[in-house]
Amino acid sequence: AVPVFTDITALSQGSIYNRSRYEQLALKFEAKYGKRPAFVARAPGRVNIIGEHIDYCGYGVLPMAIEQDVAIACALSDTPTIRFSNVEPSYPDYSCPAKDFAIGKETKPQWYLYLLCGHKGILEEARLENPRGIDLLVDGSIPPSSGLSSSSALVCCAALVTVYANKLDGLLDKKRLAELCAHAEQYIGTEGGGMDQAISFLAEPGKAKMIEFNPIRPSDVSLPAGTQFVISNCLVEANKAAFAAFNERVTECRLAAQVISKKSGLACGWKKVRTLRALQDGLGLQLTAMPGVVEQYLHQHSYTREEVCQILEVTSEELEKESLNVVAKDMQSFKLHMRAMHVFGEAGRVSAFKDKANSTAAGGSGDLSVAVELGRLMNESHYSCSKLYECSCDELDQLVQLCVGAGALGSRLTGAGWGGCAVSLVAEGNVEGFVSKVSREYYESDPMRQGKLATSLFATRPGPGAAICDFGSGIRL
Repeated sequence: AVPVFTDITALSQGSIYNRSRYEQLALKFEAKYGKRPAFVARAPGRVNIIGEHIDYCGYGVLPMAIEQDVAIACALSDTPTIRFSNVEPSYPDYSCPAKDFAIGKETKPQWYLYLLCGHKGILEEARLENPRGIDLLVDGSIPPSSGLSSSSALVCCAALVTVYANKLDGLLDKKRLAELCAHAEQYIGTEGGGMDQAISFLAEPGKAKMIEFNPIRPSDVSLPAGTQFVISNCLVEANKAAFAAFNERVTECRLAAQVISKKSGLACGWKKVRTLRALQDGLGLQLTAMPGVVEQYLHQHSYTREEVCQILEVTSEELEKESLNVVAKDMQSFKLHMRAMHVFGEAGRVSAFKDKANSTAAGGSGDLSVAVELGRLMNESHYSCSKLYECSCDELDQLVQLCVGAGALGSRLTGAGWGGCAVSLVAEGNVEGFVSKVSREYYESDPMRQGKLATSLFATRPGPGAAICDFGSGIRL
């Protein structure tokens, strides 16, 4: 179950920075609402070490939680209303009924809609007819639109708040909450796969996790001794729900699976195949055989909408209904070969990363041979994301190249891409020099970048998952 603490120090779980934030959040809540918060909930962001854009295709990923998080101070309200406020004044206040509200699939969602996604997910799961009104104050330390999962942390933290405020103790199970929140984020139009929500709840200090899906299955992954991960933000913002590109990639992967299913005569029929993993399972093949299947059944240039309709023997309207999500319904061109090759290659790299990291050599201090191999896999992952999945950008490619030049054993984009962050594996003894060189070559040459350096370039270790601090005001389960 999600841990419930009774003091801020325990909630911060060793982070002096977060403890100070939570204490300030409680004081700001009292200033805002004229009463003390009953509890504070927190849900961390994450960095995905390897395994990009494959969770929604059914394949396992390898993330870890970071210290940065979303924290929400809460108190019950005397009215059946939720009041949202943010310590950052650029995010406007909002209020709505606790039961009857709408979440539109907007091109640029307002910040509080992510909170309403988490709230709605719990209402529907628990069939709550009379949810409690809640006053909320949000503080986030995850850089927005950076690829470190600030949006999913909002969803997860809001769900946790709704569970706790309504005394739904049966819903404090970590895996159940992760699955609920993965589904709930789709209310806003994002067809993600569940990685962000899973690691936000299931993370443990000092451990990365291999997370497999349907159902969620986490397993620990050892990280090589004598190394650290360093996060660097290219400072190009990308909101995955605002970009059609994210949902277009989901659609292309689905269509690749369905076209191959149709062409290969899969017994279950192509309409039942929704992911590339389902295709692999339906064909009864090992992952290593799947690139050959792609070469056999998909040509390398783009498919037109008409061509896909001809192969699947459907009209354009039927294709839209069966295979295209709302955001991608007007797509006319599909790069099926490139997307499928990335997914199968990336799934193989995740498996290889886990096996190599958990090998007996990984625990040896001073021997970086395992870390060098893991770094190579990370480099290959970035190349595939950039060239086959086309989810990078010029600034992110430049930053990754600089990180490798500064001595990273491996570097790659992390998160959805199209901006955001790179994650680099760096030998512990080289971290200071690495940070100094990347700072000089990427940030200090640009006044805008230099002004954001403090929150854009930092070393990190695997942090803890979501938790609650109850101040003893009567809500405690």
